[in-house]
Amino acid sequence: MRNLAIVDLGSNSARMAVSRLHPNGTADEIKRVKEDTRLSESMGAEHVLQPAAIDRTIRALLDFKKIYTRMPNTDVIGITTAAVRMAKNQAAFLARVKREVGLELKVLSGDDEAYYDYLGVANSLVINDCLILDTGGASCELILVKDGRKQQLISIPFGAVTLSEQFELDDLVPAANLFRAQMFLRNRLADIWWLTEAMHFPIILLGGANRTLARVNRRRQQKLKVEDIHGYRLKTETVYQTFLDLLTRSKAGRQDISGMEYDRADIIVGGMLPLVTLLQMQDSDRVIFSESGVREGIISEYLNSAN
Repeated sequence: MRNLAIVDLGSNSARMAVSRLHPNGTADEIKRVKEDTRLSESMGAEHVLQPAAIDRTIRALLDFKKIYTRMPNTDVIGITTAAVRMAKNQAAFLARVKREVGLELKVLSGDDEAYYDYLGVANSLVINDCLILDTGGASCELILVKDGRKQQLISIPFGAVTLSEQFELDDLVPAANLFRAQMFLRNRLADIWWLTEAMHFPIILLGGANRTLARVNRRRQQKLKVEDIHGYRLKTETVYQTFLDLLTRSKAGRQDISGMEYDRADIIVGGMLPLVTLLQMQDSDRVIFSESGVREGIISEYLNSAN
């Protein structure tokens, strides 16, 4: 029996999921690990990966390697997304990962990332008409789904880390900073003509900031399994109330919120802003959370190609 390890190097965190592959074409996840690497930190308008962020990331990848090399019969797929996709020093970074870790990373295009998000969601949730939003550290992916089928998709080059840095949303947020950030987002989203076809559709959520939104509210609702967010639903009004609570707090105050990851408190406002802006523009009444995204989409494709 074989295993498949997917190393997913995102802009804010590095994750690895190991699945056991069965002869009948199914897979069960047997190991999942995550490390906060903040690879896109301080890239700036020059889009250059910084030495400290690269060093953190290499250490995380070496930690992952210790795990998957101890597992017999394990194939390894390495992928990376927006931060590396945009980086001017992409080639040097990929070469260092290959040299020091022995891992060849595939740089997903924005369309690839959005497509795998769709596959991951479509294979794990019953979806009909919806808009899928994956908020990453340096990009957001949007997918329009009608009658259960992908109609349009796009990747846009801003996310939780980059918005937080660009508009200084990390601590107490001045009203002017929030206004500028919202105007920026509304202008960028208004250019996506097909969003008008998703008016009133529920929004299915992926990405770290959105998972945090789910965990915080499951804590507040005293759910027994806080991490069990797949298929979890929230009304739009609850999302707004949570966002307002975050805006009234400093970074330290956000860190005190039950369900909040300590290292995400400085980017959670920027991370939730694309969702809040979309909810206002689309007049959606609810959101639905998915734990299945890019990695699960890649597993599905891998299994289909093997059969």
